Amino acid sequence: MSSSQLRPEPVLEISLLTKHYPIYERGLLLKRQTGVVHAVDNVSLTVNRGETLGLVGESGSGKSTLAKCVVDLETPTKGIISFNGNDVLKVFKSRNKRRVLALHREMQYIFQNPYASLDPRMTVADIIMEPLMVHNHIPRNRWISTMYELLKMVGLEEYHAERYPHEFSGGQRQRICIARALAVEPDLIIADEPVASLDVSIRAQILNLLKDIQNKLGLTYLYISHDLSTVQHMCDRVAVMYLGKIVEIADTAELFVNSLHPYTRALLSAIPIPDPRRKIDRIILPGEVPSPINPPSGCRFHPRCPRRIEMCSKAEPQLVEVLPRHWLACYNPWPAAKPGTPSPPVVETAPPSD
Repeated sequence: MSSSQLRPEPVLEISLLTKHYPIYERGLLLKRQTGVVHAVDNVSLTVNRGETLGLVGESGSGKSTLAKCVVDLETPTKGIISFNGNDVLKVFKSRNKRRVLALHREMQYIFQNPYASLDPRMTVADIIMEPLMVHNHIPRNRWISTMYELLKMVGLEEYHAERYPHEFSGGQRQRICIARALAVEPDLIIADEPVASLDVSIRAQILNLLKDIQNKLGLTYLYISHDLSTVQHMCDRVAVMYLGKIVEIADTAELFVNSLHPYTRALLSAIPIPDPRRKIDRIILPGEVPSPINPPSGCRFHPRCPRRIEMCSKAEPQLVEVLPRHWLACYNPWPAAKPGTPSPPVVETAPPSD
């Protein structure tokens, strides 16, 4: 096989994406801007066709804001987003209905809270057929049969079509959300913590369903989560985000056995292990996450970092490739693991679904 055939094909390319939220103070007559919230700052990412890229970090690190900028739920302050060679921000800014709809068809979003993202006044049939009506990409006489096919694909029955969202469990509601996202035959699905609000016993079913659908349809996922055990199960590569910045990117197996950034090490040490006899060397970070209104100078992690040096507070580290396919933004990282160090076993949360 030639090198060109082995080269990954980028589907989504994000370059220097920034999203700031202005803070206003209201006076007697006018309001004036007093500051900004640095939600996302100069983030660059690439998601390759057919892969699952995990985006992880603490709450408030900017993961969901970045994802919402991609699908036009938030307008970026600046930056470039390219999807299948198209300038996403230029298309959305044009407000050309035909072009915007075509782009939205290719990129779909699965929200964290399945109940809040479903209209309680619509039946499941109406919810799944609504995108078919809006995009009108298949003949009208196929809408009902397509809706039933999607229900079957996500593990629901035909009689569920006439029910309302409140009549389902949390896991079933998330299956409905997945079916709705699949209705327009997308290339990319952004799954924003899709199992965070579900019972632990249900999470594995939804994750395995997503993997099965990806294998069947050849989809690309951007998977957002703060649960690293599900990230290990789902993702091919992982990007670690802290206070609006990407600090480390690597293949999943590489990251779990050879993480270099002190923040990544702290996240990995927090993964619970189902063995009470096994000692865990947890890394407890001091202090709290700094305010995104006034982020620290230099490296944003340095006030909490156990390996900080003088340079960390003076200049912002750049994201550079320190090992093959392993990118890092750190002046004093942890030493790399010795060659031949075995990878940890993947945390299998349940057998694959049928």
